[in-house]
Amino acid sequence: MTKPSEVILPIGVFTTVLGMALLSIDAGTTGVTALTVDSHGRILSRGYSEFAQYFPADGWVEHELGEIWAATLAAVGAALATSPEEITAVGITNQRETVCFWDGETLGSPRRAIVWQDRRTAGHCEALRAAGEEPHIRSITGLRLDPYFSATKIAWVRDHDPDTWAGVISGRTLIGTIDSYLIARMTRGLHHVTDHTNASRTLLYDIEQGGWSESLCDLFGVPITALPEIVASYGHIATTDAATFLGMSIPIAGIAGDQQAALVGQAGFWSGDTKCTFGTGSFLLLNTGSTLQTPPNGLLATVALGHPDGSRDFALEGSIFVTGAAVQWLRDGLGIIASSADVESLAASVPDSGGVVFVPALTGLGAPTWDPHARGLIIGIQRGTTSAHVARATLDGIAYQVADVVDLARAETGISLRHLAVDGGAAANNLLCQIQADVLGIDVERPQELETTGIGAAFLAGLGSGVWQNFDQIARTRKIAAVFSPAGTPDVVSRRRWQDAVARAGHWATPDPTVSS
Repeated sequence: MTKPSEVILPIGVFTTVLGMALLSIDAGTTGVTALTVDSHGRILSRGYSEFAQYFPADGWVEHELGEIWAATLAAVGAALATSPEEITAVGITNQRETVCFWDGETLGSPRRAIVWQDRRTAGHCEALRAAGEEPHIRSITGLRLDPYFSATKIAWVRDHDPDTWAGVISGRTLIGTIDSYLIARMTRGLHHVTDHTNASRTLLYDIEQGGWSESLCDLFGVPITALPEIVASYGHIATTDAATFLGMSIPIAGIAGDQQAALVGQAGFWSGDTKCTFGTGSFLLLNTGSTLQTPPNGLLATVALGHPDGSRDFALEGSIFVTGAAVQWLRDGLGIIASSADVESLAASVPDSGGVVFVPALTGLGAPTWDPHARGLIIGIQRGTTSAHVARATLDGIAYQVADVVDLARAETGISLRHLAVDGGAAANNLLCQIQADVLGIDVERPQELETTGIGAAFLAGLGSGVWQNFDQIARTRKIAAVFSPAGTPDVVSRRRWQDAVARAGHWATPDPTVSS
């Protein structure tokens, strides 16, 4: 990212006060986490509240917005109850791409939100692709044509929910992502905004121009007037309403989508900085600074951060569908471990996988292959194979998937990675981190605090409210818990065996046209 010497803020709007804390709201897919963070980047208190998941049909995933708001208030209330400091500003990070509709006056929601995981618009995407629209969409947005993103979800509501759409056309019903909805609730409807990182995940954002694309809004039938104003990712964005937001009237000073917030939480402010979040799947972001890189076929272009002066920094993103979920499958599907944490000791009980390769394409393959018809494959099994070898092959498969994305990013951008910063629950696995370092041939850094998404939102709020004046000050708060350095040279033979296995797993679920139905 562009490295400012100082963030310029209006005189008298904010002051840096010792003994005051920042509030971070991390509105995830299954629950809301609230943190209070001090000026040293240390977590002072936490609160967490889950909300329900709704699956009204096969491949459909929905959230009740009122329940997300209730969970937000509960999580924030719990964090504030044990926080020793007064709150000076709040930052928000959120599940991306999820589409929300709410009444601009009452703030009630006429329908449930359609979640990023929802696949109901796959047919619409296929139809647009068949019509030759994908190159045009990709050139404007940097994204693939996929139901993962927001635009086709909005178009589905237009075509299937006439009551909600009538509100949109009349101007009463607003459209946004989770950050926009929360800010509307926190400000009693005074602000309808989003930031560049969230806007860049909608398929409606012109990534070169930095605003909503009229041609794409026309293509998907979305009125620009219903969409939020796009603002910087930090700075004076809005002020919460005390009567609505737990008695607090404080500045909202930071917004970012969850993966971009994790990059900020890792202090990944400069070109070449790369982070990988190990969760159910894994998301890798490579900062390309102020240069918008034309994404190769397997990666996506996205906004990494929007600055108050109107400039933006960019990133390439690689989305990997199954990493931690592969470990959960060993636990729940095969029953070879009692808990996910047990995979490390089981895998460490053997020196290597014994020639076994596991391609964890349990829901297809994401970047760089993007093969929805791929399926999981375990190959190389022999009489001496044990559950330990399968566990080791699982960790190898996670590391190789990440390495495939990293290698593509390095080859396409020419950026030389200094190290890979990791976070997320599976990053606590020492053996996985060491395997990752060995496969990549670079250091893998694990921070002291793995909740980097929430920390990143707090960093943005602090940057936007004057707690920190520049990125260098934030970077100095980051504490590294462990560094895993490569042990020798990468195993070229094993890597080729992995690539061969990926090819064998590809297109498995594609119907055979020679077989009669």
